[in-house]
Amino acid sequence: MDSKLQIISGKYRGRRLNLPPDSRPTQNRARIALFNMIESGIIDTNAKLIIWDAFAGSGAFGLECLSRYPDAHVVFTDVAWSAVQTVRKNLAALGIGAWAEVRHADAIASIAQFGTTTDIVFVDPPYTHANLGNAFVKRLGRVARAGTIVIWEQEAINAVLPNEQKWQILRDKTYGRARFLILQKI
Repeated sequence: MDSKLQIISGKYRGRRLNLPPDSRPTQNRARIALFNMIESGIIDTNAKLIIWDAFAGSGAFGLECLSRYPDAHVVFTDVAWSAVQTVRKNLAALGIGAWAEVRHADAIASIAQFGTTTDIVFVDPPYTHANLGNAFVKRLGRVARAGTIVIWEQEAINAVLPNEQKWQILRDKTYGRARFLILQKI
C-alpha cells in the first residue's frame, strides 16, 4: 500500500514505508513528538538497545529505531501475516535485516520469550482492541526487569493507566487521536 508514512530521522531518513492492509499507523508528526520525548533523557541513544515492536503493523517504530540507533537490535511481532510480510518488505527495502528479527506471533504469548531481555517495548495494539494493551502491560510487568521502558500508544478517548504498581509513568502525552504513555518498570 502506498503511503506517506516515512522514516523521520537517522540513516534512513525520508524513506517511505509500506503499510499492511487496513492498518492505522502512528502518524509522522506523532512519531516525531514521541521520539523527541524518549530522546530527552529517557533512553541512552548510544547504548546497545534491544527493542521489541510488539504489535508491529508496518514496523514503523522499530524501523525508526534501527535508523536512529546504530547498535539497536529490533524484534518485530504481529499476528497478522500481512503485517509480517510488510515488515519484511520494509526491512529488505532498507537493507537492514541483519539487525532485526521478524516473528509471526501473538505479542502477549511472546512475553515470556522477549519480555525478560528487552530494553524498550513499543505497545500499539489496534484501537478497536484497547484491552489488549492493558493485558500486555500487566503480563509484561510480571517478567520485565527493572528499568525496562514501555511506550504504550492508545486511542486518546479510550486511554487507561496501567492497573499495576509495577510501572512508573515517565510521560503521558496526547497528540491528536494518539495518547502515549511512557512507563518504566520499577
